[in-house]
Order: sequence, then C-alpha cells, then structure tokens
Amino acid sequence: MVQLQHVTVLLQEAVDALVTNPVGFYVDGTFGRGGHSTLVLQNLAPEGRLLGIDKDLAAVAVAKERFTGDARFEIAHGSFAELAELVNARGMSGKVDGVLLDLGVSSPQLDEAERGFSFQSDGPLDMRMDQTRGQSAAEWLNSAAEDDIAWVLKEYGEERFAKRMARAVIAERQKMPFTRTKHLAEVIKEANPAWEKGKHPATRAFQAIRIHVNNELRDLDAVLEQALDVLAIGGRLVVISFHSLEDRVVKRFIRRQEQGDPVPRGVPIRDEQLNKRMRSCGKAIKASDGEVDTNVRSRSAIMRVAEKIS
Repeated sequence: MVQLQHVTVLLQEAVDALVTNPVGFYVDGTFGRGGHSTLVLQNLAPEGRLLGIDKDLAAVAVAKERFTGDARFEIAHGSFAELAELVNARGMSGKVDGVLLDLGVSSPQLDEAERGFSFQSDGPLDMRMDQTRGQSAAEWLNSAAEDDIAWVLKEYGEERFAKRMARAVIAERQKMPFTRTKHLAEVIKEANPAWEKGKHPATRAFQAIRIHVNNELRDLDAVLEQALDVLAIGGRLVVISFHSLEDRVVKRFIRRQEQGDPVPRGVPIRDEQLNKRMRSCGKAIKASDGEVDTNVRSRSAIMRVAEKIS
C-alpha cells in the first residue's frame, strides 16, 4: 500500500497560536502524520518538550520513525480523552504551555480502503481510529437497535432521513450482514430520497457512524475539561474542527469558561468572583482561499484559540 500524502490544515496559523514559550511543554493531542508536531519542534528550543498522542497505531509508527533521536519528543498511543492521565504521569499537570487538537479523520485514514472510513472505495466496514479496541462499524450496525441507529444518524450526522435509513439498514442486514463499505453506501444511497448537489448521499451517515464508533464528541467533551486542568496560566488551547458539531462543542466550552460560573439573576457579585478561567484569542480562523485551492479538505476547517487566565 502506497503511503498517501496528508496535507496539514492551518499549519502555520495553529503553531503560531500554540507556541508562546520555546522552552515550554506542549501536547499535540492528534499527531496524525506529524505535520503540526514537526513545525512545533522547529519552534522549540533544546529545552522544550512535545508529547504527541494518537489512537492510530499507524500514526504512532510514523512518529517513532520520524522523530527517533529527538529527545524533546515523545509519542503515546491512546485517546486524547486520556490527556490528564498522560500529562500527570509525566509530572506536568498545570504546567503545560499549549494543547493542540486537530479533530476529525486524517487523509491516510480516509484514503486507505482497508480502514473503512470512506464510501468512495470498497473496504472492510471498520471505521475505528484505534483498531486495537472497541466495536467496528460493521459489528455495531449488525447488532444495534433501529432506534439507536436512527438516533446516531440524526444526532451525529444531522441526517433528515435518519429513520428511513435505519429501517433500510435493519431490513438489509437480515438478508446479508454488513461487512463492506460499498454495501452500506449503496443501502444508504437507496434510502436517501433527497441527494444534495455535489455530496454523496451517504456522506452524513458515514460521518455519524464514524463519530459514534470512535466516541468522538464524548472524547472531545472530556479533553476540553482536562485541557483546562493541565494547562499552565497563560497556556493556550488550539482546536481545529471540521464540522459544525465539533465546532459548536468547542465554541460553547470556551464561551462558558470566559463567562465564569453561572449566577442566579439578581445576585450581586463582582466580576472577579465569577471564576472566569479562559479568554478567547481573536476570532475563529478559517483556511485561506489559497489553502483551500491546494487542499480541498481545508474548506470546512475552523480554528479557535483560547488562553487559560486562572
């Protein structure tokens, strides 16, 4: 299998926002193929340190090969939802200068049929970022209740025809269990009565199933809270999202930390008593027209940056 090129989105913008202290300790919670980590290391002094985290064993293998011999770098196999545990184990809780999260799925994961993420080519219906644990997409689709499938498609895919698609999945699996991506894509396509121009009719459903199988939104909730705990005062949280569900979670989290603790209406309280913990660093950033022209997958990217203040 040819190793496919992964083009890192918002590379310079993310690293510029993240690295404020060249001798600091940083975490790349989504190592991927190392694009952000490479540039972070170029901006670190010999005393700086970078911890990479990734669920995908292929990504971990890339990290070990690319950065072998660089004492500033360490890779951990796991979910970014284990951020606090991994940072605590290194004695750095409350001392982290920056946490970077580049959400979603990487180009090699999408493009390699064997991973089962894409409806564009046929492959095993897996979709797990970490293939060493958890239920594959096929296992879940072949056993889940119709209501559960419909909920996932509606909630995580914002799919209007979720119930109709779930019924089709249940009917089809009774004739032939799902094992391949093309099989699922065809069933979803036939169950979708309103195709969106320029978008495959199974796009939303595949996104929803991937998010569910990988616990993506629950892990995102977990890592945001943990990032707040592990960051030092002045430390930065940089998050790149690729769809509205992720961005909504990040935006609400930052806003909640900026506003501080909720206070009942009419209760007199000074601003410094609100326990405000973060401040936004500028507005949300999107990929430039030039970047979108060279990397179409960057068109939906949104980056938000916040700094811990207390």
